[in-house]
Amino acid sequence: MTHFFTTHGLTGLFFASLLASTIIPFGSEWLLIALISQGLDLNLTVATATAGNFLGACITYWLGFTGSSYFIEKIFKIRPESIARAHTFFDRYGSWSLLFSWLPIVGDPLCLVSGTLRFSFGRFSVLVLTGKWARYLSVALITKGLV
Repeated sequence: MTHFFTTHGLTGLFFASLLASTIIPFGSEWLLIALISQGLDLNLTVATATAGNFLGACITYWLGFTGSSYFIEKIFKIRPESIARAHTFFDRYGSWSLLFSWLPIVGDPLCLVSGTLRFSFGRFSVLVLTGKWARYLSVALITKGLV
């Protein structure tokens, strides 16, 4: 499967980032690092990864919004404990917690919880995009040795 992503450049990065931002356990930073190391433009790779990751977060938000327990429990196998943890995190830190939607374990359930709470999609978009962009930009800058 990694062969597909590595041979398709930015398209592969977009889809790897999308998958990484859904409930499917997958990472995309390795591909971002590989593409930047091969000389692809830093801004373009960061934008591509951010766009794919944001779209994946939107899919997760939508699943929460529609309340599709079939997808949540049967397909993605999200445990009720993960959702409860995300609810607690969201309750404690409010909408600002969405800046951390890129974190492993709690990030994807945060997007799901936002949907179930019918949280404003506009505010969701601003916070999630900001957090995901900052994460990819940090990885890219570290890769280039600019930080």
